[in-house]
Amino acid sequence: MEVLKQLEPLMRDIIAPQAAQIDEQARYPRAALDALAAAGLLGLISASEVGGLGKGLAEAVQVVERIAQDCPCTAMVLTMHYCGVALIEPFADDPVRREIAAGRHLTTLAVSEAGSRSHIWAPTGTATAAEDVIHLNALKSMITSAGEADSYVWISRATQGEGNTLWLVDSRLPGLSIPGRFNGMGLRGNASSPIEARNVGVPRARMLGADGEGEAVKGRYLMPFFPTLIATTSIGLMQGALRRAVAHVAGTRFAESGSSLADLPTIRAYLARAQLRLEQARLLRDDTVAAVQAARSDARTRLLQSKAAAAEAALEVTDIAMRVCGGAAFRKELGIERLFRDARAASVMAPTTDVIYDMLGKGMCDAAA
Repeated sequence: MEVLKQLEPLMRDIIAPQAAQIDEQARYPRAALDALAAAGLLGLISASEVGGLGKGLAEAVQVVERIAQDCPCTAMVLTMHYCGVALIEPFADDPVRREIAAGRHLTTLAVSEAGSRSHIWAPTGTATAAEDVIHLNALKSMITSAGEADSYVWISRATQGEGNTLWLVDSRLPGLSIPGRFNGMGLRGNASSPIEARNVGVPRARMLGADGEGEAVKGRYLMPFFPTLIATTSIGLMQGALRRAVAHVAGTRFAESGSSLADLPTIRAYLARAQLRLEQARLLRDDTVAAVQAARSDARTRLLQSKAAAAEAALEVTDIAMRVCGGAAFRKELGIERLFRDARAASVMAPTTDVIYDMLGKGMCDAAA
């Protein structure tokens, strides 16, 4: 709760007031990130020994959930930063870790690729060794903070043999380019764009973990954060949409009768249904955090379930918010249509909800065989 007290002034003065403009102008939330850095929140999960706050998944969840209520774009940028830090902390040298802890270094994941579609564990990009320098070639798709982050946590095929490998890549290196900017439906301010690497030279010392062991590294360090924080962004977004919908319904009165939208049983029933879906997603997310912290045997299943459940719930809750507010929901000043659009991203973010369903169903069948 102490972290949330620290965050609330930033929400009131910077993050919430700028959220609509960030969406309308497809503007990266630099002011919000600068404020989060000054408050020490970019170093939230950095170790205290390098100057970070030394917190973990539970605190990251609190921060991302609160921000997503008003600005899902900022929440997604922060989510990918925390995911990157989770992989950097165990392997990178102290100078980089100290820069992150001090809020002077923003990172992000560069995992998904055009050739692998929803299967983020199967990169097509290559890493070719030449003594102590590795040359990376790949076309990454839809990378958050493309061209804005200081570094990318990059995945490629292994330099030798099977498997894949993770790298810490300086975003300013020659050979990196952004072929085109995203101009689409939701999360317009998080600078999500393709990144192309052509013979980008990375020092071998920037390898995160052993060559070919990328899946094991991701499973241990990234897996607790990535699906949980994506789910958390959906949960915060739902809270924001429902808060706005309830305020509109309760505050809208009919002049001729003095009654309000809140007097309509159908409207109340829709709101109750939306609240239930939100609480179901939050309870599953909270149990996921508990499973990770206790190293429970069902932790992996919970992680996948949480991402899928929250993504699907967000589609339903934001649809209900639009429905109960009627024509007013289509006006930008209410803020619901922006959250409605942003909610569409999580279900198609790799691994997509459909892929997760397949993975979970396979696990069920394998267990019964």
